Amino acid sequence: MPLEFELCPGTMIGGNHPCFIIAEIGQNHQGDIAIAKQMIKMAKDCGADCAKFQKSELEHKFNKKALSRPYTSKHSWGKTYGEHKRHLEFSHEQYRELQKYAKEVGICFTASGMDEMAVEFLHELNVPFFKVGSGDTNNFPYLEKTAKKGQPMVVSSGMQSMETMRQVYKIVKEHNQNFVFLQCTSAYPLNAEDVNLKVLTEYQKEFPDIPIGYSGHESGINISLAAVALGAKVIERHVTLDKTWKGSDHEASLVPSELTELVNSIRLVEKAMGTNVKKMLPCEKMCHDKLGKSVVAKVKIPKGTVLTLDMLVVKVAEPMGVAAEDIFQLVGKTVIEDMEEDESILPEVVEGYCKKRRC
Repeated sequence: MPLEFELCPGTMIGGNHPCFIIAEIGQNHQGDIAIAKQMIKMAKDCGADCAKFQKSELEHKFNKKALSRPYTSKHSWGKTYGEHKRHLEFSHEQYRELQKYAKEVGICFTASGMDEMAVEFLHELNVPFFKVGSGDTNNFPYLEKTAKKGQPMVVSSGMQSMETMRQVYKIVKEHNQNFVFLQCTSAYPLNAEDVNLKVLTEYQKEFPDIPIGYSGHESGINISLAAVALGAKVIERHVTLDKTWKGSDHEASLVPSELTELVNSIRLVEKAMGTNVKKMLPCEKMCHDKLGKSVVAKVKIPKGTVLTLDMLVVKVAEPMGVAAEDIFQLVGKTVIEDMEEDESILPEVVEGYCKKRRC
């Protein structure tokens, strides 16, 4: 199966296609659908490819004790964890409203299904791809059921081992060819020493037939840009309108100016990646003509002389003669004209000389 596939309608990922940039709104909307819409529009205006949320069916994601435990954090929206999560959870109808708005704005819309019932709803909503959050990556029954839905999958790998990711690959691959692994470290905010971008390279070796990406929780954009330079084909970053808002994700999120800078910088890095063919480019010709060095006669060389290295030197010369890198080719060859000291040695005055590029 090729490394490329359609992730959202009309948008291919993998191969030589541009990096797909996911603006992870998550629950940074504060439970306010107006803010959620504002963030969708922000993601579009900043150049992201996708606005993503997190959908949970709380009784299926948490047990009763987890929902009823007291929640006294400064980020709490209720006295219990259940009250807190219910405040942040949009209804099915609100999700349909957000999906419709995203379509009007012109940006891909999806969500992480945080439990199996949430995945069922998102499948009913016909999202273009399923995002698997790190907390469900080792939830093998969930993975199998999600893979069988047939939609592409983007799988984060925070808190997992390579052995677990090998199992995940086998489970998903059996039912679904179109999926992505994202290197991720589940810490908010994430310190640079815990990012481990080298895992991207290991994933590329271990799983050569799927695209690899990066989900980051660090401050700033530099590490995400490095991930793109290492070959990440999907970048996911949390976004916010205000880092001081209540909620543990805001501090590790990008504000609009940062998201815009990230998108623009990724596109710049992609241009800079260019080709793996090393050659002199047309844009270098002016510099070459001005500063490029060639071989000149170090001493006066009479016609018929067999050249030795001590007769030759490399300089910026007018006119340009034999290229500097060909100086060793001249040794042992005969000049067919008299050469003055400091004179450019032209290809046509050396018997048997042949430019590398033409031989």
